[in-house]
Amino acid sequence: MFTGLVKEIGIVKSINGNQEGKELVIYSKSLIKEISIDDSISINGACQTATRVSDDHFCVQTVHTSLDKTTLGSLRVGEEVNLELALQLSDRLGGHLVQGHVNSMATIVDIQNKGKNYTVKSKINRDQMKYIVSEGSITIDGISLTVAAIDRDQNTFTVSVIPHTWLNTVLRNRKIGSIINIEVDILGKYVENLLFYKGSHKTSESQMSEEWLRSKGF
Repeated sequence: MFTGLVKEIGIVKSINGNQEGKELVIYSKSLIKEISIDDSISINGACQTATRVSDDHFCVQTVHTSLDKTTLGSLRVGEEVNLELALQLSDRLGGHLVQGHVNSMATIVDIQNKGKNYTVKSKINRDQMKYIVSEGSITIDGISLTVAAIDRDQNTFTVSVIPHTWLNTVLRNRKIGSIINIEVDILGKYVENLLFYKGSHKTSESQMSEEWLRSKGF
């Protein structure tokens, strides 16, 4: 588990293809002191396991599934990445509970500078829109953010980003057309699953929506 609070911006030092997928070597200046072999590390929101650790870098073995389902497959040497170590029970939960399991990739369709803040609008697969609610939590590239607006007709959602988050995460490098990792709030999926097994509906495909939840008393 993670919190969605980025602790450091790392840099991709090298990428080595192998039979299992790719070995990513990530440079870390400060977080490296806390990383041990077998530790879970969020890299742009995707949970990976440290396989080797040196004085200024660590390595992860990224399997083909992760390369296909996340932006880790398109990383380039020299690219910056968001880093966060797994949550400890004694830590503050400053963001929200994040699993590090990327549900989908999305495309940034608009970025606006609103005074000191920024708004980022992204388009996502329609099947993930049912889990995104206004003022709910969402994770973009490992960053815990709050949904400011949604447009279900266009399959888009907008988040507001404060200057500190913008400057201290890889969001500062994102542009219109950039592909980002998305993890929706797991609570919505738990609710959907519980209602399914209560016999609320018998179809194999989920029918959960805001209107459907209201009809069930939520």
